Amino acid sequence: MKKEDLPQDPGALDKFTREVCYVKNDEGKYETALSKGWDVKKQALDSAWEEVNERVEDARKAVANGEKSPVYYFMELRLMDLPVLSGYTGIFPFFIKRHFKPSVFKGLSERKLEKYAKAFDITVDELKNFKG
Repeated sequence: MKKEDLPQDPGALDKFTREVCYVKNDEGKYETALSKGWDVKKQALDSAWEEVNERVEDARKAVANGEKSPVYYFMELRLMDLPVLSGYTGIFPFFIKRHFKPSVFKGLSERKLEKYAKAFDITVDELKNFKG
């Protein structure tokens, strides 16, 4: 892309930061240039965040309806999946999946709750008392 064709569409972060892109200068050599954003990229990111927000809301509703435990909600809220949460807590994914069940969650030890709370950057009290 030529330097003069570099998109300068306003994006979500255009007031805070700019993106470094590689462009061709007048001599045909690559150099870096700053871009405020690109509308297509903004739309793609907005769409992705919409999906994330829907997943978090679905998880919140599942906790409120007694279908899932707060572990499931906070995992979605923090944009984690089972392998990532397992890495942070040291708990096998199989067991984490079991901890999604409200009945199993109620019986978790304080030590396991502390591991989850630390991974989610919340207190044990916030984890135990989250109702959706």
